[in-house]
Amino acid sequence: MGVLVRWPPLILGAAAHLLLLLDCVGSTSHSLRYFYTAVSQPGQGLPQFIAVGYVDDQQFVQYDSDTKEMLPRVPWIRKAEKEDPDYWDMSTQLFQGAERVLRRNLVTLQNRFNQSGGFPSLQEMLGCELRSDGRKGGYWQFGYDGRDFIAFDKETLTWTAADTGAQVTKGKWDANLAGNQYYKAYLEEICIEWLQRHLEYGKETLLRTEAPVVKVTRKADYDGLETLVCQVHGFYPKEIDANWVKDGEVWQEGTLRGLVAPNSDGTYYLLLSVQIDPEERERFRCRVEHDSLEKPLDVAWEKEPVNLWLIVGVILGVMAAILLVSGIIIFFIRRKRSEKAAYEKTATSDQGSDSSDRVSYQPGV
Repeated sequence: MGVLVRWPPLILGAAAHLLLLLDCVGSTSHSLRYFYTAVSQPGQGLPQFIAVGYVDDQQFVQYDSDTKEMLPRVPWIRKAEKEDPDYWDMSTQLFQGAERVLRRNLVTLQNRFNQSGGFPSLQEMLGCELRSDGRKGGYWQFGYDGRDFIAFDKETLTWTAADTGAQVTKGKWDANLAGNQYYKAYLEEICIEWLQRHLEYGKETLLRTEAPVVKVTRKADYDGLETLVCQVHGFYPKEIDANWVKDGEVWQEGTLRGLVAPNSDGTYYLLLSVQIDPEERERFRCRVEHDSLEKPLDVAWEKEPVNLWLIVGVILGVMAAILLVSGIIIFFIRRKRSEKAAYEKTATSDQGSDSSDRVSYQPGV
């Protein structure tokens, strides 16, 4: 029975001689990640193999078995070809090699698990992270048919099998000490250096900061309590620290926190709420800390101010509408009266003419 075959990390061979260490800007964590998926049979809109690359949450390249070509997904990655004219050709060749290996591995696992039907899939996920405190992280793992299969432990240079079916692969990969040392070096050094290079390519978008807009709203609950909702939106980068504070201290009781989610414009938003006694409303603040802010924001609920000019405008608008309607009514009333008077005058004039005519044409005696 066959075993899974390892292949060199993406892009390494394409331009290893061009590796350049660049400083990251700001205190935000950044990541470089690649995702590969092979399926036993292509579906509608789903190629048999697809690979995508992400810097932070932004997809920058894609390859699939239909196009057979690595394609850019953001303008800034085009800067890579200025430094290395062969960047796209070499990267495409690496993706094509990855496709062959992953699809072959999928067949191996189908045989190992005796799966002749269905639509099994094999996923490979690898990446690295440069955290805000300077620490480096990295992972390399596989999933089979929607569940964990095997993962690399770069500290022990061994592989962790998620089930008994992965034990065969673990035994062979653990024995490849030179390969495991290389994978560790890739995750901790080479991948990090490429991450920094990509951050330099896309610094106008990836390293920008946009300050959050924070607003607190309230709604009454049925039990005499009320809920304050803190809306934090329009911020970038994604990392943000937001909490409810009571009298200046972080408050956890009765709080709910949503996930940081993306907006269509590439920024993010977050919602968090707290249930309180309305009499203690003034003691609560939504505290937000972000790279774009020089100091934390403490935002309280504020009653919507009365806009006097808006009220005056509405009143004047209503009065204008009333006057308009009144004018239209008066116009039609006067018009009706004019038409009636004209009709009566015409009717009287017609009767006199008829009498005169008749008198004039009566026969003599």
